[in-house]
Amino acid sequence: MALPNQQTVDYPSFKLVIVGDGGTGKTTFVKRHLTGEFEKKYEPTIGVEVHPLDFFTNCGKIRFYCWDTAGQEKFGGLRDGYYIHGQCAIIMFDVTARLTYKNVPTWHRDLCRVCENIPIVLCGNKVDVKNRQVKAKQVTFHRKKNLQYYEISAKSNYNFEKPFLYLARKLAGDANLHFVESPALAPPEVHIDLVAQQQHEAELAQAVSQPLPDDDDDLFE
Repeated sequence: MALPNQQTVDYPSFKLVIVGDGGTGKTTFVKRHLTGEFEKKYEPTIGVEVHPLDFFTNCGKIRFYCWDTAGQEKFGGLRDGYYIHGQCAIIMFDVTARLTYKNVPTWHRDLCRVCENIPIVLCGNKVDVKNRQVKAKQVTFHRKKNLQYYEISAKSNYNFEKPFLYLARKLAGDANLHFVESPALAPPEVHIDLVAQQQHEAELAQAVSQPLPDDDDDLFE
């Protein structure tokens, strides 16, 4: 889904919509990919920046046209024009701000109203920050809705490629698809404590075997 003023490419391309509360790091995340930042186009009628992000896979090159809001999510919801023809999505929240996780179900509902049955990745961003408000084991929404979940840190490039790889595999219908070279990313602005993060990931893996709570609010007492 190129925009009217963007040339189409002769390899597979997909419209990827990124949603989540303002300030969760959606724009920062997309702008880590340098070619996407360099070639972005602004579409004023819908109020979005579209960043074409290319990835090289063992099956050839693919492009995600990443649609990034120009902040209208601060005014409650996004226009349907943002979602229409979306082929895959990322829902982002900030692990240092509990409210952004509580709003995930609303973003998911909005998205699914327009885009039915598309692959969706839930991303908990800012895992480089020391005082997390949303612990790994408290993140259960993806299990209820059968979404993929990744902990990421946009500013340190931690797990940057994972959401894209997951979506590419789903769209291609090939679980063995893999990236054969890394995209050019902006240098890390912060460094992540990998030991602490591995501990969070272990908690996440362990949480999968626990029964789901009736209500996410139970976890935040």
